[in-house]
Amino acid sequence: MSRGSRSGAGRTTRTAKGTKSAEPARSSLFVGSTEKAFQVLHAFDGPQRYMTLADIARAAGLDRSATQRLVYTLETLGYLKRIEGTRNYGLTSKVLQFSHSYLKANDLIDRASPYLLDISRNLGETCNLHELDGHEIVFVARFPGQHLINIDIVIGSRLPTFFTASGTAILSALPEDERLDLLRRTALEPLTPYTVTDPDKLLERVRVAAQRGYAVIMNETVMGDISVAAPVIDEHGRAIAAINISVPTTRWTVERAEAELVQHVHVAATSISKSKFNRYAA
Repeated sequence: MSRGSRSGAGRTTRTAKGTKSAEPARSSLFVGSTEKAFQVLHAFDGPQRYMTLADIARAAGLDRSATQRLVYTLETLGYLKRIEGTRNYGLTSKVLQFSHSYLKANDLIDRASPYLLDISRNLGETCNLHELDGHEIVFVARFPGQHLINIDIVIGSRLPTFFTASGTAILSALPEDERLDLLRRTALEPLTPYTVTDPDKLLERVRVAAQRGYAVIMNETVMGDISVAAPVIDEHGRAIAAINISVPTTRWTVERAEAELVQHVHVAATSISKSKFNRYAA
């Protein structure tokens, strides 16, 4: 499980329209026990690496009896382990199998990686590929530069779409009704003292990015970071990912980043769109 993931169990957060609404009725095909198993796994999304049964039950929003059965099952299957000499449990490396299978089968990552590597080598700065997943973006490829500052962000990390340059770039190429829906589902809780949480300002920033063809954000997800991003567009004209370059504020200004980095994310995003989706073919 990655930093920034949200299980949402037993938690009410402030959104663009207040608190989260009740979930819609589920189909009779829905398997509740499977959902509970994933709630247990997602209990480890938080800062605690190891937890007792009581900790897991609390984080997963489940009762003690159900948690005990689920933990035992997941331990038997090899996804959880008992920490020797303690009452704690932790994830095992077997959970990475799902990530590996996804990354191996993702054609977009294959097409994007050469461009990301080229930017990282030539500029010496960190370059990322993000995909949209609900109201969050997910790091699916990451090529660290020589001056990496976000050492706790790894493949699989998630961030709120509206708070990031890549997310803003993706949103800029989506219909307005989809933007509004994603905003309603976003917890407007600042990640840094500079995070913009005003819904109107967030939507206006997306509209500006749509006019410019790129987005730039500073200090809103990680202090000391400037990010410039451009969207990857599929054959239907829909943004499905974004390329971003991340640079430190100790050596860059927003003005310099826009002047020198926008062309690189534009070229990479356009080339990937053309390569994978034949987007700009004659």
